[in-house]
Amino acid sequence: MSRQLYLAAYDITQPSRLRRCLATLKDYAGGGQKSVFECFLSPQEKQELLARMTALIDPDTDRFVIAPLDERGLYYSLGKAEPPQDGPLYYVG
Repeated sequence: MSRQLYLAAYDITQPSRLRRCLATLKDYAGGGQKSVFECFLSPQEKQELLARMTALIDPDTDRFVIAPLDERGLYYSLGKAEPPQDGPLYYVG
């Protein structure tokens, strides 16, 4: 399965929706901090994530963005950050 690296970020206004969005995004994320995550996604996983987040957010007050990143690019990590990595497997459960 071929995966592409994406940067996913959200801004959710209601605490209960925020918790649900965070839990959903962590199902797909390989790493991240606060409301920004690196996700290696197949086309099907990307569509699933978008569908799940669409069902959770309030489009009038919340925001969710997912942007593809060029895997050939150079990444810089400062402090305790780690470069994005596509793990050999993901546990969702």
